[in-house]
Amino acid sequence: MLSLKNLSQPLSSALPTSVNVKGGRGLAGLTNLGWWGIDVKEQKYTGSFYVKGSYEGEFTASLESKITGEVFASIKVPSRSVRHGWTQHNFTLTPYKSSPNVNNTFTVSFDASKTADGSLDFNLISLFPPTWNDRPNGLRKDLMQAMADFGPKFLRFPGGNNLEGNSIAGRWKWHETIGPLKDRPGRATTWGYQESLGLGLVEYMEWCDDLGIEPILAIWAGFALNGDTIPEDELDVYVQDALNEIEFLTGSINTKYGALRASLGHPEPWTLRYVEVGNEDNLNGGLESYTSYRFRIFYDAIKTKYPDMAVIASTIDMTLPDDAAGDYHLYDIPDNFVSRFNFFDQFDPKNPILLGEIAATEFNNGKGIDWNDTTFSLYPWWIGTVAEAVFLLGAERNANKIIGTTYAPFFMNLNNHQWSPTFLAFNADTAQTARSTSWYLYELFSHNHITHTLPARSDSSFGPLYYATGLNSHTNSHIFKAAVYNSTADVSVSLAFEGVSPGTRAELTVLRASDPFDMNKVGEENTVQKRSMILAGSMGAFEFKLPDLSVAVLRTV
Repeated sequence: MLSLKNLSQPLSSALPTSVNVKGGRGLAGLTNLGWWGIDVKEQKYTGSFYVKGSYEGEFTASLESKITGEVFASIKVPSRSVRHGWTQHNFTLTPYKSSPNVNNTFTVSFDASKTADGSLDFNLISLFPPTWNDRPNGLRKDLMQAMADFGPKFLRFPGGNNLEGNSIAGRWKWHETIGPLKDRPGRATTWGYQESLGLGLVEYMEWCDDLGIEPILAIWAGFALNGDTIPEDELDVYVQDALNEIEFLTGSINTKYGALRASLGHPEPWTLRYVEVGNEDNLNGGLESYTSYRFRIFYDAIKTKYPDMAVIASTIDMTLPDDAAGDYHLYDIPDNFVSRFNFFDQFDPKNPILLGEIAATEFNNGKGIDWNDTTFSLYPWWIGTVAEAVFLLGAERNANKIIGTTYAPFFMNLNNHQWSPTFLAFNADTAQTARSTSWYLYELFSHNHITHTLPARSDSSFGPLYYATGLNSHTNSHIFKAAVYNSTADVSVSLAFEGVSPGTRAELTVLRASDPFDMNKVGEENTVQKRSMILAGSMGAFEFKLPDLSVAVLRTV
């Protein structure tokens, strides 16, 4: 029998509720189905659990098939459990073979006849497969591999709506996400599920470390999604909390919060160059307080203590002070992405823009998105991806005004999701993770990085061919990025770079799909066709044709 209890001696104040397992005089335990399945492979799984109660026997931890009962791995864990305290038990499981599917269970059991009263209390039961970079409490290797492969440049965290919370009390509190897992209370997210906070501030920074990418820290800005707002005369405590968070990440060990970071195993401070104040404060009634006092108070406090820090506003629907940056989010139909190709031409580079969330989400309908009646696609599809490419090319042409661009949301568990489409989609089977059509766009553009934008002259205006040109100073390559959207025939291109001598060779890579509505789905084959060829510049020009709904990069070699 299982029952939840709030004991007088809990595991911690953060995790006051434990599960009591009562088995009388026989075998008792807990069985878990995982997150809609458990992917059992021939690899080492690391597990642990906390237990309270007098017990002189052994625990058995195992991975088994829910369908056949076959045991793939099992280990005996000697008990150190005592009546008046909590003890952690650690173990590893190494299956002797891989399971044919993910319909498996993880079980911890014990002999109730060897307990004092036939029951034991459990808390914080955990099982991890191998993680990215072998981090304890780390990240799924297949998801991180997919992220690493496309060549990301930054990570904005912890959100998003998840930062704001549904109420002020429900906001993301950085200090509750650090330290031992038993001291992290978890929280109800804004997306209808609980999070354990196992992915906390330190884990986000380690994520950036492991991928070699720039952290962009979003700090809570005094506003929750239900519209509750911190008054101006009460905001100081939250501003100080944000400064404490930055000090935790960047301060020396001689500072209060730098010393706290060091005590958690990170004596060296992290480098943090970007801080975003809030998230989408132009929505849910937050703009008036954001523009009248909230942003400016946070901005002034951060710049006073960290003058070299780039401070980003969570919207561009305001006059940005001094050198402040803005964050622009766009979810729309493909046609409207294309119509915004010139959107950034008007912006002042003094106030650069982060494209923190962009995605084509709904099929073309002649009007755009009705946020009261959305019919979003489950996955990115090829027309939407090409339209995103056109928009990204407009940003690339204005690179001195753009901090970075990213698709959003990034991950979706197909078994339980609150938003679609996403950049990567997955389930419990790590072999079925889907890299979306947009993933292939970002991979192509990211691995052909332009460090210096070059001016371009053409006999024709933009459309249906859209493009950006530049130079990579690290490889000394000239680069031409292009997308063709809504053309009635192949588009002929004759391209010449100033200073590139006749006979120079270039690699042309073209992405396309068999059908405009092709999608990369979980467990299915990739639909994006990639073709590369080497061209020789005749008389200094490269001649080629691009089909409709294609994305291309030409790079001199």
